[in-house]
Amino acid sequence: MAAHTINSLKYLTISPNDELWGVVTTTVGSQQIAPNACYPAMKHPDTHNFKPSSGRILDEYQIVYIAEGCGFFESQSMPHQRVEAGTAIILYPNEWHNYAPDKEHGWSEYWIGFRGAIAAQLFDSEHFTRNNALLNIGHSNSVISLYREAIRLAEGQNIGCQQLISSIVVHLAGLIHYKYKNRRLGSSYAEEIIDEARQIMREQIDRSLRAEDIAKRLCVGYSWFRQTFKRITGVSPSRYQQMLLISRAKELLMTENQSITDIATTLGFENVGQFSTAFHKAEALTPRQFREENRLK
Repeated sequence: MAAHTINSLKYLTISPNDELWGVVTTTVGSQQIAPNACYPAMKHPDTHNFKPSSGRILDEYQIVYIAEGCGFFESQSMPHQRVEAGTAIILYPNEWHNYAPDKEHGWSEYWIGFRGAIAAQLFDSEHFTRNNALLNIGHSNSVISLYREAIRLAEGQNIGCQQLISSIVVHLAGLIHYKYKNRRLGSSYAEEIIDEARQIMREQIDRSLRAEDIAKRLCVGYSWFRQTFKRITGVSPSRYQQMLLISRAKELLMTENQSITDIATTLGFENVGQFSTAFHKAEALTPRQFREENRLK
């Protein structure tokens, strides 16, 4: 069982203004269930709590990712089935479901709950179906990183965090759909390599990492890495790193009281002028304008 999975349980507050976003996140968390341990490990509110002996019905969608271990799943639309590590479980509102880890193996689990018009549009479509709620995408550090980022944001619940976490939901849905489709076509090796690369970039977002160094660390050729990265993500490694920087900058500008100069330093820019130029090129706003506009909302 992976030792890095930490038990975390967060339920988020939702305002009427948040509902206008189209997706709102209700809960996010993770738990590691050791062999022969009770499941679930943590106490949930009555609206979300359930017993594997009886199952439950939710009024929201959830994406549950089993990172390690194995167990079972069944729902109103699917018969009892085995769940292997690397499987994303899609839970639908107003549909009975049940799942739990094997007693002898346990499992490591991440989840995020959400609702809204955009959520319904995504999951009640040809892309996701109730009778195919188990999507085996394999082990994915990039999926785990998205859950961890959502958990981190939920712990603070700063102004604007609902929108950021709900954007992660859409990203997560797209990533799972992409991985599932491509895994069935046999492209899992390249996917895993690029997942690892993106995780490295996210973990060291404030450091200037060369694509050549990342390729060397992953034991692949630089030319193959650069071409494969762009084929899978649609952008070059350097462009992806820049996008991560700007995304992190937007988060800090919305949720922190740091000065713009301090944010530039935190993100590894040489000076505030370089930061402002890069931000304006990406967002068509200066960092100060972006902060002022988002604080007014």
